[in-house]
Amino acid sequence: MTDIIFHGHSCVQISSGDNSLVIDPFLRGNELAVTKPKDIKVNSILLTHAHVDHILDAEPISKANNAPVVANVELATYMSWKGVETIGMNIGGTVDLGFAKAKMIQAFHSSGITIAEEQRIIYGGMPGGYIITIDGKTILHTGDTGLFGDMKMIGDRYDIDVALIPIGDHYTMGPEDALQAAEWFGAKLTIPVHYNSFPIIRQDAEAFVQALEAKGLRGQLLEPGQKLSI
Repeated sequence: MTDIIFHGHSCVQISSGDNSLVIDPFLRGNELAVTKPKDIKVNSILLTHAHVDHILDAEPISKANNAPVVANVELATYMSWKGVETIGMNIGGTVDLGFAKAKMIQAFHSSGITIAEEQRIIYGGMPGGYIITIDGKTILHTGDTGLFGDMKMIGDRYDIDVALIPIGDHYTMGPEDALQAAEWFGAKLTIPVHYNSFPIIRQDAEAFVQALEAKGLRGQLLEPGQKLSI
């Protein structure tokens, strides 16, 4: 049995028995989150890109759990300067976490760390998503991305059980493009993420799920803190 817990925004925890990983931990900065960093117990942390709303809580969670941070090589290097264990990888590569494997796939977005007091931005490497295989299941976390044609290729190549897709618009795909992405991925279940955390990305997620169902696709909303077992 594989458990998926949505912690709000793009933060998703995936567990199998006593083993667990978390993707893009952003809890302290999200007023909708019901979980605190100290409550997260994981073996590994996966980061899709370097924006603060995806990496904010990676350092404290990593140090509290002695859990390595998996990210592209530039972001992994930056995180290593924070004193955490890291695994640097890149698009197309796969890392074996023991209880799961994570393959990094492309995403179309930007990636950087803003140092406001210095008016400086640190390059955060290429953004990505992950195809995670665990307990015979395949879970896709697209990361922050716009729509791109190779999503269809990904759907053709992989039998995806669950796809986690951003719908917030403005910074990522909006519902219309996300609906097309969901069609191309062809997952058995699509869960929307990256919406409602800030006013500018407010969306009617229930309407998105209904649009999925009108296309013959299964969708489901998860509230922050809610668990789904597959």
